[in-house]
Parts: sequence; structure tokens; C-alpha cells
Amino acid sequence: MQSIAKRNSLLVAAAFVLLTSATFAQEKKQASLYDRLGGVYAIASVVDDFIERLLVNDVLNANPAIKEARARVPKAGLKYRVTELVCQVTGGPQKYTGRSMKDAHKHLNITEKEWDAMVADFKVTLNKFKVPAKEQEELIGIVASTKPDIVMAPAAGKK
Repeated sequence: MQSIAKRNSLLVAAAFVLLTSATFAQEKKQASLYDRLGGVYAIASVVDDFIERLLVNDVLNANPAIKEARARVPKAGLKYRVTELVCQVTGGPQKYTGRSMKDAHKHLNITEKEWDAMVADFKVTLNKFKVPAKEQEELIGIVASTKPDIVMAPAAGKK
């Protein structure tokens, strides 16, 4: 009788270890993009570098509406909002509290050329921080999903 109880408790312990291991492996496999990027501090560092690039981008600065918006919106506030947004859309606990992408960009008359300049700067920043290719693809996909709400005007000379 004791050997049956001992065997049963060993089976229960083995089952527990297997289930725990399987659950851990599944959680590790399904880590959010937010977690794979390193969380809020890593994301904030990337956003900081990215915004600094955008602020000196000649293509973007040639747009008077963008230039005017930069004069109105404090750099620190912009970085905060973008960090908040990236954290939320990558699965972090932060909640974006800013305006919709459409509302925030509709008056800027962003062109395809300006969009491409922004994406190029984003890729430079991601490479600088050695963001792995898989995560870069996911981030670029998220950014691309906002394009219809941001690009409002054809590139100069195009119709």
C-alpha cells in the first residue's frame, strides 16, 4: 500500500513538473513584443533617439506644417506620448492617452516622401539599438498600419 501511495505521489510530482515546464515554455514562446524589446526603459531609449533624428531631418523640416507643430509641441511631451503609444501597441501595461493618429497628423499634410524619410530614420534607430530582425519587422508592421491615418497628401509633383 505504501509503495502505491509513493508511486502515485511521484507521478503527481512528475506531472506537476511537466505541466510547469510546459507552461513556462509556452509563456516564453508567447512573450509580448514589449517584453522582447526590453520593456519601457528600452523602448523610451529607442524613442528618444528616433525623435531626435526626426527633429533634424531635412525632408521633414521642409514641411512648414511640421515645423510649426514642432514649435508648439514640447520635445519631451512628444517623446512621452510616442513612448506611451509604442508600449501599448507592443503589449505593455502603459495606456496611450494622446489623440488618434488621424487627429494628430491631419493638419500636417504628410507626404509619401516624408513618410519614407520617417521610416528610414526609424530603421536607423532600430539598427543602432541592435533590435533583432523579427522584432524590427513587427515594429515596422505596426508603424505601417498607421500610414493611412498619417499620409494625407501626395508627394510634391505627384498626383
